[in-house]
Amino acid sequence: MRKINKILVANRGEIALRVMRTAKEMGIKTVAVYSEADRNALHVRFADEAVCVGGPKSNESYLRGDVIIQVCKDLGVDAIHPGYGFLSENAGFAKAVQEAGLIFIGPSPEAIDLMGSKLAAKAAVAKYNIPMVPGTESAITDVEEAKQIAQQVGFPILIKASAGGGGKGMRVVEDVASFEEQMKLAVSEATSAFGDGSVFIEKYIGSPRHIEIQVLGDTHGNIVHLFERECSIQRRHQKVIEEAPSSVLTPALREEMGRNAVNVAKACDYVGAGTVEFLLDENMNFYFLEMNTRLQVEHPVTEQITGLDLVKEQILIAEGNPLSFKQEDLEIYGHALELRVYAEDPANNFLPDIGKLETYKRPQGLGVRVDDGFEQGMEIPIYYDPMIAKLVTFGKDRQEAIDKMLRAIEEYQITGIETTLPFGSYVLQHEAFVSGNFDTKFIERHFSPDVLQRTPDEGADEIAVALAAMLMNKQKPATSEATALSETASSWRRNRTR
Repeated sequence: MRKINKILVANRGEIALRVMRTAKEMGIKTVAVYSEADRNALHVRFADEAVCVGGPKSNESYLRGDVIIQVCKDLGVDAIHPGYGFLSENAGFAKAVQEAGLIFIGPSPEAIDLMGSKLAAKAAVAKYNIPMVPGTESAITDVEEAKQIAQQVGFPILIKASAGGGGKGMRVVEDVASFEEQMKLAVSEATSAFGDGSVFIEKYIGSPRHIEIQVLGDTHGNIVHLFERECSIQRRHQKVIEEAPSSVLTPALREEMGRNAVNVAKACDYVGAGTVEFLLDENMNFYFLEMNTRLQVEHPVTEQITGLDLVKEQILIAEGNPLSFKQEDLEIYGHALELRVYAEDPANNFLPDIGKLETYKRPQGLGVRVDDGFEQGMEIPIYYDPMIAKLVTFGKDRQEAIDKMLRAIEEYQITGIETTLPFGSYVLQHEAFVSGNFDTKFIERHFSPDVLQRTPDEGADEIAVALAAMLMNKQKPATSEATALSETASSWRRNRTR
């Protein structure tokens, strides 16, 4: 047992604030690190102490592990929480933290290294008979050999980077004629993105659902799962909307997937919070995809349905405490949704839309949670991920959570940039989502940019109401007219007509 009195959060934005808030509740002092671009960021102001670690680019600041560790030594820090992204899944950094006599709030370097390789992870979990997608068990470099294996597996197949993530180094191949070219592209992209050109082949599952299971493990050998999250609404293989629980899992399937997730964690002696990801096909067969050895962006939906603070659990585990609950103690309460509010233009292929938050007002009310790191007047930096906030709603059932999310989206006021708020509104009202009959191909099948384009006569009723209000109050100051129009149109529509 080792008491943590001061934590350095090796991250930025909403996740840095998220970790610091829990630390404050636990009576733990916090240290922020920041880049020159984040000098005025909220996490910098919130922390008890803050240190600039370099220039605006990630490799000049947030990825400088040696500088971050030195800050810990200088300020008497006990532990480092890496958040997600940046150094969170860097086994070398985790090892350096431990060698410096500090606590790394996360799994062991060995677990990070093992699960960081998709091929090594598959080999490690094989003894537990975890269901896996048919394909190769080792890296393939010879094109002709790979082509023969692909024909045996059967097209379409998927070429994947062993060290990959986020869709990089991944190619879907429909037939043998295009295989050689696609394999070379996958190897090249994997080498460029990860410094590792290793690829492997899997049978391509065309319309899967993306289901992940949250796990927690302590240093005493106890491992539990905290049920599932549905993460099938994605763009560019990255999630946009998540929910818990999934609308399609039966209690029996949930139990089976949870048990397999725990076994995956056992295969690498996992400690801390982690996520085991599965693909679920149209016949409700599931297959192990990978394990993320960190806290996930979408962890709030699990917190909502379990009542647990996952960051608090991470800290308690890092101190050496055993889990205070067993698997049979855990139950699902209600339903939660999360929309990632990105500074992106959904009507323009979700391209980043960097700029200034001219208006920024968060939604409020029962069952609404906003995890963010911005305020009105701030700039969205060009150097980092364009996520502004995580908008989370909770209800007694799925429909209530959807209703609250639609209200929250309407109430969320952001101008100066385009965001994914209108996309979220579109998805949550679409019949496929409402019915639960959707998969990772939702955008491909149901979304096109023109559904968000405002036509000339769209909103005519709103304008008519605003004009009538203006005429009724023509004796009032001009500011009343502006207010009448402002309050009539929804925030994101005003944004689109700026």
